[in-house]
Amino acid sequence: MGTGELEIWLNHFEHHARHPRCVPHRLSDVLKADERKLIASSMATFQLGEQSEGRTLLRAAERFARQKQVPHLLKIVELLIREERRHASQLRAFMRDHRLPLKSTDWTERIFRLVRRLSGLQLYVSVLICAELIGNVYYRALESATDCERLQVLCRTIVADELAHVGFQSQLLFTLQAGRAAGLQPLARLAHRIFFTATASIVWLTHRSVLGRAGYSGRSFLRTCQAQYQFYLAPVAGRQAAGNITHTSGGSRSRSS
Repeated sequence: MGTGELEIWLNHFEHHARHPRCVPHRLSDVLKADERKLIASSMATFQLGEQSEGRTLLRAAERFARQKQVPHLLKIVELLIREERRHASQLRAFMRDHRLPLKSTDWTERIFRLVRRLSGLQLYVSVLICAELIGNVYYRALESATDCERLQVLCRTIVADELAHVGFQSQLLFTLQAGRAAGLQPLARLAHRIFFTATASIVWLTHRSVLGRAGYSGRSFLRTCQAQYQFYLAPVAGRQAAGNITHTSGGSRSRSS
């Protein structure tokens, strides 16, 4: 990912910071009793996941940006986190309007936060992109599980933002992986895919009422998640998309890992 690509991403996130996607007013906002019961706990878990302050990610991005002299990266990450928190706010507003209880903690979110704190930027992004890819499948299912127009449009709005997040994160991850020893890359890819599959399986087990209402079986949900993973993170795509963050120092050009 070169400086020019970072500038494109910065322009994207700055534009959407100035002109955020919003749910229009005057939409039908009726949530039926059975829908309320169906989505309450599941939606609260995802709302909790969206509201992280991202301090660990910001520190890791700041260290990397300083080492590689790529200041755009830190600003992009700041704006990405701001979008995530806007999603949390939008979900919270909907839940409060419909008297759906919020959560202050959940065991799945605690595990994700623990794993993200174990290492630096690469591990954090590796974990985050798994959550984003699976989340996109979930929000599409949540949209299908209800007839409430406000919630349907809210789900589409979140997915539209998250697709850009995944595009940026996948490019960044390919760049971070580029410096890894060639012999370790297949093993790292396998470990990441196993983690992704395990995470998707947990999401199915803990949110299967919503996913089942949307027409998913455990097998079809995992297959859909794997298709997302294949599209964004397949090795052949990585070789085509991966670039290097470069900087000039003392007349020489160095490449990031």
